[in-house]
Amino acid sequence: MRIKYEQQKNNKYLHMKFNTKVIHGGQHHDPSTGAVMPPVYQTSTFVQSSPGKPLADYEYSRASNPTRTALEEALASIENGTRGLAFSSGLAATDCILRSFKAGDEIIAMDDLYGGTYRMFSRIYKDSGIKFHFVDMTDIEKFKSLINENTKLIWVETPTNPLMKLADIQEIAKITKENKILLAVDNTFATPYLQRPLDLGADIVMHSATKYLGGHSDVIAGALIVKDAALGDQLHFQQFATGATLGPMDSFLVLRGIKTLALRVQRHCENGEKVVEYLSNHPKIKTVYYPGLKNHPFHEIAKKQMKAFGGMVSFDFKSGKKEDSIAFLEKLKVFTLAESLGGVESLANHPALMTHASIPADKRAEVGITDDLVRLSVGIEDAEDLIADLEQALV
Repeated sequence: MRIKYEQQKNNKYLHMKFNTKVIHGGQHHDPSTGAVMPPVYQTSTFVQSSPGKPLADYEYSRASNPTRTALEEALASIENGTRGLAFSSGLAATDCILRSFKAGDEIIAMDDLYGGTYRMFSRIYKDSGIKFHFVDMTDIEKFKSLINENTKLIWVETPTNPLMKLADIQEIAKITKENKILLAVDNTFATPYLQRPLDLGADIVMHSATKYLGGHSDVIAGALIVKDAALGDQLHFQQFATGATLGPMDSFLVLRGIKTLALRVQRHCENGEKVVEYLSNHPKIKTVYYPGLKNHPFHEIAKKQMKAFGGMVSFDFKSGKKEDSIAFLEKLKVFTLAESLGGVESLANHPALMTHASIPADKRAEVGITDDLVRLSVGIEDAEDLIADLEQALV
C-alpha cells in the first residue's frame, strides 16, 4: 500500500521558535471545514474511485489516517526531523526499530534503562540471534571497545530512568557516524523542549508519548522521528506491516498535549528544582539524583545538551531501608503512587517494586537501583503544596 507523505509542508516551520512550533509546526487547518484542530477521523477505510485509486492520499487507517498524519507532522516539526511515526505505545515504537535487525547483528545499549526496554531487549529478543550489550555509556572508551563490524545500533536513554545518568549525545554521534552505525535516543524524560537529539547527531528519536508529549495521563502512545527519509520509509513499512499504529482518537489527544508542551515542561522544571532543593537539605535523604545539581556527575553534559533539567527526580534514604521508602510512599497525599510519569499531576514510584521489577535484582544492584530508591515525576501543581506533602510523608 502506497501513501503520499508530505514532509514539512512549509519551510517557515523550520525557522519558528519552539513555543510557536508546538502549536503551528507542520500543522494546517482542516481544508474541508476550516477547523482549527484536525478532526478525529474515526474511520477504518477510505473510498476509492476505481480499484487502486483512492480519492485522496488515504486507503486504510493502518497505513495512514489524517488525524495520525497531523500528529506525525507535528512530531517531525518539534524534533526537527523529516518524518514522524505514531505508535500504540513507546514499546511498540522500540519494537519497530528492532525489526530492522537480524541474527548476528549487535546492539549496544545503556546499562540504566526503563524496565520495559530492558525486558524487550533481554527477554523478547533473547532467541532472535541479535546480541545485546549493556554498558555505562558515560564511559566512552568502554563503550567504544564493544563496537565491531556486527554493531548496527546504539541505544541511548538520556537522562536515564530512574538514576538520571546522562550520555553525551554529540560525542556518541561522532563515533556512530565514523563507524556507520545507527544512533537511537530515547528522549522521553527530556522532551524536545529541553533536548533535540537529531540536532546533536542522532538518527532516530523515540518517545513514550504517553508521558510528557500527551501530558495528561489519559493516553498510551509512542513515537519515532528520523532525519533520513529513506529510514523513515523503512520504519513506516515495518509499522504498517506489523500493525502497531496509533488510533485517531489517541492521536488527537497527543496532538492536543503537544500544544501545551512548552508551558507544561517549563513548570515541571521550575517545580522540580524546588523539590530538589528541599530534598537535598533533608536529614533523612542520602542522595538526590537530578542533573541540575552542580554535584551531579554529569551536570556539565546536561548544561551542554539540555535547555533546563526537567521534572524527574530520584532519591534514596540514608538508612538504605526499603521499609522507609515504602512508608514514605504510602503517606503521600498530593503525589500519587502510580507508574508512569510526565503528566500534569505529580506521581511517585518505587522502581524496584514497580517500573523496574522486570529487571533481575542483581542487575538492578549492579547499576545502582537500590531497594530504597524513589522516583518522583514532579507535576505542575503549586510547589509549596508538593513540598508540604513531602515534608509530612518524611516524618
